[in-house]
Amino acid sequence: MTENLAVPVTPELLPEMPPQTAPESAPETAPEAAAVVSPAEPVQAEPPVKKDRRVLRAVLRWTAATVVFATACAAATYGITEMRRTDVPGLATTSDGRWSYPRIQLPPLPPGSPRFSAEANKEGVHYADLRELLLPAPEDATADKALRGADGWLPKKDFLAQYAAKGDRDHFGQLLTDYALRHVAARGWTTPDGTRTRIYLLQFDTATVGDQLMQSEIENWDSPKFALRGAAAVHDDATFPDSAQVHDVYHYAYAEAKPYGAEQVREAYLSAGDVIALVVQSRKGAAREIPFQQTVVLQSQLLG
Repeated sequence: MTENLAVPVTPELLPEMPPQTAPESAPETAPEAAAVVSPAEPVQAEPPVKKDRRVLRAVLRWTAATVVFATACAAATYGITEMRRTDVPGLATTSDGRWSYPRIQLPPLPPGSPRFSAEANKEGVHYADLRELLLPAPEDATADKALRGADGWLPKKDFLAQYAAKGDRDHFGQLLTDYALRHVAARGWTTPDGTRTRIYLLQFDTATVGDQLMQSEIENWDSPKFALRGAAAVHDDATFPDSAQVHDVYHYAYAEAKPYGAEQVREAYLSAGDVIALVVQSRKGAAREIPFQQTVVLQSQLLG
């Protein structure tokens, strides 16, 4: 955000002008103390009192200084208000690692359908197109074309392929069948720093079904029940702030603990009524906290 700083020109900033001194006038003499003038001596007229030119020159100098100072302040004010915050010395803002996303808007709804978070939506159903609820890729990211699927729908087997153990893939696959999975929409990208992001949205018939599957079969107190490939030792992400919770969208964030080999994995499950989301980020060395939290919160807001 660009912040404009203005330097107001106030009377307190202007130099004080010296008080003008009135010209000295001839002292008045009391009638009883007046001098007696002899008729033989001519009466000398009092010379006219001249204005003190030194006072006049001082006043002119202060007036000119005031005008110059006010002009300089006005120029400085204009210059600073026209500069970006990062252009002002000492005010440059260091990036905290957040990504730059395009403008994000909620997708349109079918006529007469409420938003997920509306009070009228007692069933907790997303009526918008699930594919339009996926978070867009940030700027300068390379899209993962393999996650697009056919017409934007990812096959269930492709979603299950990210889990490490065959037993987990089989068990989770059967659960998705039992709970009547309707669609899987996915999107992924890789940013210039090497962070790979994958987002999966799974939609069910009702919020009751989605909530039950999340609470009884997926979510766990310290770690998810199904391990992803390359992330065997994943535990609760203590760095994720509680204040990042979006209304009516519950997140369960995890991070791979050390030692995690060549890359680290961060993942989060989101529960939003009839939709369960999975956000995964991995990066060589370490997966950064800020982009992960930012991605999870933005995806939660789209679902909420």
